[in-house]
Amino acid sequence: MKSVVITGVSSGIGLGATRVLVQQGYRVFGSLRRQADADRLHQELGERFVPLLFDVTDLAAVKAGAEQVSAALGGEPLFGLINNAGIAVAGPLLKLPLDELRHQLEVNLIGVVASLQAFAPMLWQGVPTGEQPGRVINVTSVGGKTALPFLGPYVASKFALEGVSESLRREMRLFGVEVIVIAPGFVSTEMTVKGAEYDMSPYEGTPYAAALAKVKAFMTPGEGAALSPERLGQAILHALTTPRPAVRYTVAPNPLQTFLIEHLPKRMIDGMIGGQLGLQRL
Repeated sequence: MKSVVITGVSSGIGLGATRVLVQQGYRVFGSLRRQADADRLHQELGERFVPLLFDVTDLAAVKAGAEQVSAALGGEPLFGLINNAGIAVAGPLLKLPLDELRHQLEVNLIGVVASLQAFAPMLWQGVPTGEQPGRVINVTSVGGKTALPFLGPYVASKFALEGVSESLRREMRLFGVEVIVIAPGFVSTEMTVKGAEYDMSPYEGTPYAAALAKVKAFMTPGEGAALSPERLGQAILHALTTPRPAVRYTVAPNPLQTFLIEHLPKRMIDGMIGGQLGLQRL
């Protein structure tokens, strides 16, 4: 049975990917922070799901999780490492508490590197001669290439993860390990809901208040405007198994719109966003 590690599986993309892979016969080691979530998913998914209780910011716990996986593999290689765990911090950069920015980067960037250091060697160790090692999949975002105002902390973490993935892909050539980026657009997850409900009251007295209200409305996608987590799970399955994977997959509800935003002149996009949100000099 092929085994994969997925970080952040209690909900959202991580849970969608776990369901898809378990249904396809994979054993999934999934990281969660709460025992109640581990019990719930083990009951739903059965013996092919193995919970790992750790927070990606807790280095000792991440290492303990890696030891648990290594013991369970018994010398067999890991088929895939999917770095999915993440949070979203929002707010105007000129007013944002720096501790919130640090926490954003600690989870979405440093936590990924911690997981890589702990789990990635299992992708090539024990691989029989002539067979391909496992793969790394880093879940970034369409926000890894283009940024909305007031999401600076989140997109900073995802821009950085895109860069880390680029460097890592070239470093991993030494071991024959593919490094692939999955960049989702709007996905129907708890993070989307939390983003739409993000408390912007600390910024009510700032010049950004009116624009922030419009951004919150934008962050609440209407029906049909968000992908299901299982759709991202299918994309992850493809990236894990296709013989010649692309280095990056964008998976968005409106691919043409995403393409245009990523490729139109930046000044043009600035003007469009500024006009929509009222971010224009008076």
